[in-house]
Amino acid sequence: MSAGLLATGLVPLGSARAQRVFPAGQTVKVIVGFPAGGSQDNVGRIVADRLSAHWGVSVVVENIAGAGSNIAFDRVAKGPADGTQILIVPPGLATNQFLYPKLAFDPAADFTPLALVATFPNLLCVRNSLPVSTMAELIAFARANPGKLNYGSTGIGTTPHLASEMLKRMAGIDFATVHYRGSAPAVNDLLAGAVDVVIDNTTSIVPHARAGSVRALGISTRARWPLAPEFVPIADTLPGYEALAFTGIAVRAGTPAEICDSIETALKAVCGEAVLKQRMSTLLAEVVGSGSSEFAAFLAAERAKWGKLITDLKIRVGN
Repeated sequence: MSAGLLATGLVPLGSARAQRVFPAGQTVKVIVGFPAGGSQDNVGRIVADRLSAHWGVSVVVENIAGAGSNIAFDRVAKGPADGTQILIVPPGLATNQFLYPKLAFDPAADFTPLALVATFPNLLCVRNSLPVSTMAELIAFARANPGKLNYGSTGIGTTPHLASEMLKRMAGIDFATVHYRGSAPAVNDLLAGAVDVVIDNTTSIVPHARAGSVRALGISTRARWPLAPEFVPIADTLPGYEALAFTGIAVRAGTPAEICDSIETALKAVCGEAVLKQRMSTLLAEVVGSGSSEFAAFLAAERAKWGKLITDLKIRVGN
């Protein structure tokens, strides 16, 4: 291998390591805007591990939690445009511009989306003592008993919270919202019967539903979810209803095209690996592995969908 190729870190095709265009010896950081242990962090660590194996370089996760991932977004938006900071993209990159009064970055202009890695549906569950067994029965009960039901939200502006607001709008029902700081306290109160309804990511709530500790009425997909096919889609009762959490990958805007192409190619390769799909399945995450243009279109559609709902309902985080 020539000295020039070694200096740039560009590995020829057909070599033992897949092609990359980072400086030789450079550590690549995967930036996650949440604490360790959550679904976004778990996906980030799986992706980092597989990229490290694919490239033969050090790929490490850095957790920069706070403000709905805005701190992490700002770090990448103002960081190096050389591909050495890879952003784990949660739904906040599509919703935070509508939820927060002011952002220090532009969610659309400051990032180059590279891949939609995986999607996670939400599961609507009720306390076992609630006298309903289907989505149709829940909607009928809510209409017959206005103001009687309450809903445990996992946090203002989270995907489960927005999913509940879309459900209420599409079904023409209402229930009081009790906001919690995260999934665990909301689900704990559902288990205890202190709240009637909780919508939460499948990763968190499916084990309770499968154990029979809560009653699952519907999953937030348009068709049966391959990783949890026992749950009936809410869309069977409310056609068109869909509310997915997701994890994607982006880099700072202005990153050279050859670096973006290299990362996108690597992501498509690792998303096709059986080992990655198996590890994702334990999180009840369905691997997508779509490329840059598809992910950009997906983000635009999510902004249009949730932006209207958030604006109409005047949902805000902070002042």
